[in-house]
Amino acid sequence: MTDMVQARQLIEALGTAARAAAIELAQAPSDAKEAALMAAAQAVIDRTPAILDANARDLDFARQKGLSEAMLDRLALDPARLQAIARGLREVAGQPDPVGQVIAEWDRPSGLHIRRVRTPIGVIGVIYESRPNVTADAGALALKSGNAVILRGGSESLHSSAAIHACMVEGLRAAGLPETAIQMVPNRDRAAVTAMLGAQGLIDVIIPRGGKGLVGLVQSEARVPVFAHLEGICHVYADGDADPDKARRVILNAKTRRTGVCGAAECLLIDRAFFHRHGDILIRDLLDAGVEVRAEGELAQIPGSVPATPEDFGHEFLDMIIAARLVDGVDGAIAHIRRHGSQHTESILTEDDGVAARFFAGLDSAILMRNASTQFADGGEFGMGAEIGIATGKMHARGPVGAEQLTSFKYLVTGDGTIRP
Repeated sequence: MTDMVQARQLIEALGTAARAAAIELAQAPSDAKEAALMAAAQAVIDRTPAILDANARDLDFARQKGLSEAMLDRLALDPARLQAIARGLREVAGQPDPVGQVIAEWDRPSGLHIRRVRTPIGVIGVIYESRPNVTADAGALALKSGNAVILRGGSESLHSSAAIHACMVEGLRAAGLPETAIQMVPNRDRAAVTAMLGAQGLIDVIIPRGGKGLVGLVQSEARVPVFAHLEGICHVYADGDADPDKARRVILNAKTRRTGVCGAAECLLIDRAFFHRHGDILIRDLLDAGVEVRAEGELAQIPGSVPATPEDFGHEFLDMIIAARLVDGVDGAIAHIRRHGSQHTESILTEDDGVAARFFAGLDSAILMRNASTQFADGGEFGMGAEIGIATGKMHARGPVGAEQLTSFKYLVTGDGTIRP
């Protein structure tokens, strides 16, 4: 039996079980879903040693594959990160249940009363790389929104994801919910990804969370709808009216806090007016912090910088590397971002309200910030408890995808023997 046949049989089995679980979840009471997530959070804490042991195995495997330090950081777990995972589960548990929420309601002259209410999507497939915390985030948000989920983590995070998945299943069991509500592909077989992408009638939507290669594969081969999560080519623009102290603080954080996350800044744009007024302070800070600055024009003359190539702009480094360029005002920044960005997250540093408004109006990225680090591009920081990804498409969900974004809606129409003339 070929790998592809086996993979299709596996996904058919997982999908069939997920559809049955989704029917039950759509009617599950809020307190049962909350109890499941609270129990899962406690299981993460209780099983910390076992999860860390599993993660150590994954890190060894990843090092043998030659993953970069930034990618290893995305994969690595420690007690603090597990505490954060548990905290995220509890935060999702405590949020309002979106299922059944009335989005709008109105009466018609015909005598009909119409309500538009939130309803689960059904079965969600999540395909992700490296980050085992996505196992908890995706499982929690799917459960909260009444959806069943099939998780396919990266090959390098197999053991960590399985250990966290076991905690999610323990939570479901404790709350009396179907254990097949959160399932995980139990192997590294790439054929399973292809099988998920073609699972029409079993999976209602695919959410890819990873690099450009993964997302491109999903978008080109998927036969089910996709919530696109493109790479995070995030820009920070220092305007001529930027406060230099704020700018220095924000830029360093945006680039260096964690270089392997999709909200890390990958390109710094500096208004010529700022550069001529304040000199090379922004570049110097980055160089002093150990960042490789690939610069263009006057910035390339700064000692320690590296001349940029055209390919450096519009590139997701996920490392201690940043591209840098001078631009002519906010319109120059907007033009650059429109050409090279991925519509993920951009930040403007300015004290000028008019310039900030122009930046916000002129760009169509999913997240636009002012005087704040792009590293805040995260569902947890947006108050969602967790996120399943940052959707960069323009249909349905956009930006951080939380529980509410994992719902569709239906119309509930009430009459009183009402007929249409």
